[in-house]
Amino acid sequence: MKTIKWAVIGVGRFGKIHARVLSSLPGSELIALSNRNQIRLTEAATEFNIQTTATDYRDILDDPDIDAVSITTHWQDHHEVALAALQSGKHVLLEKPMAANSAQCLELIQAAKEAAGFFMVGHVCRFDPRVTLAKEAIDAGRIGRIVSMHARRNLPKAPGSIRLDKISPLLGDGIHDADLMMWFLNRAPSQVYGRNISVENFQYPDLGWAMLHFDDDAIGVVETVWCLPENSPTVIDAKMEIIGTEGKLSIDATNTGLSILDSSGEKNPDTVYWPMQYGRQIGALERELAYFSNCIRTGTAPTVITPHEAARALAVMETAELSSQKKQPLSFDFPAL
Repeated sequence: MKTIKWAVIGVGRFGKIHARVLSSLPGSELIALSNRNQIRLTEAATEFNIQTTATDYRDILDDPDIDAVSITTHWQDHHEVALAALQSGKHVLLEKPMAANSAQCLELIQAAKEAAGFFMVGHVCRFDPRVTLAKEAIDAGRIGRIVSMHARRNLPKAPGSIRLDKISPLLGDGIHDADLMMWFLNRAPSQVYGRNISVENFQYPDLGWAMLHFDDDAIGVVETVWCLPENSPTVIDAKMEIIGTEGKLSIDATNTGLSILDSSGEKNPDTVYWPMQYGRQIGALERELAYFSNCIRTGTAPTVITPHEAARALAVMETAELSSQKKQPLSFDFPAL
């Protein structure tokens, strides 16, 4: 089996999670790290025993030993780094959101068409078995035609607060549910209405809602509140209910199957997305990275999530943010490409 040699560009909190997965992923080898902050880079290199490091990501892209890069930088840097990575010939796994705006997304799609390597945006929810089983049930017609969807993806104040000067709730988390709604329906909304509310004094509002109108026969509501009480037991309060003409289903990511009550209160730790087990970071993120690695190994273009779908999800949330500013619904139309 060909070993895929990886580098992680951006070793903040989530970059380290990617690095932990890749450092123990069968058939893959983590050989390089990049980060602008030398102190963080040194800490990560020590943790993962990596010899090849660079504060300039371009040095990583120039390394012929590296097959693939995982880009986990600040989302507003995604376009610049991913564009350079695609042009360098590397295979590129880019964390969501795909870029800072739709125009940048379209540029990346064009660059990916011309690139030698594969390109995939990391929408980890598409690798959650609860979600994929729901998709199978919907495609099999088990609940009939979808007419209503409601999703919430809410965070307690502490994890919300560390994000609210970096990204909005709708772009940070609502993008997941908007993507899943379009995936389940196999189409984009025709109209989007968004509203944001600021509670504290952060760069971005503490909560956002988006209503997605799919013509006149289906509606989806996306709720993202990043200021739940600190004593909330959930790491993330996430649930989607989908109602069809012949049934309904729900995807419950709030109840993780494990509840721990100690002196600090009750918590439900993550057991699905990237939990640790026997010293390995496993879960949906591991399946996502394993899937992309196997695509590289077999020369098969990834299809679970396409660049166009990732760009479309960004565009829907971008429209919701603009709708919130204008305080009115906005038509949505995204090029089919």
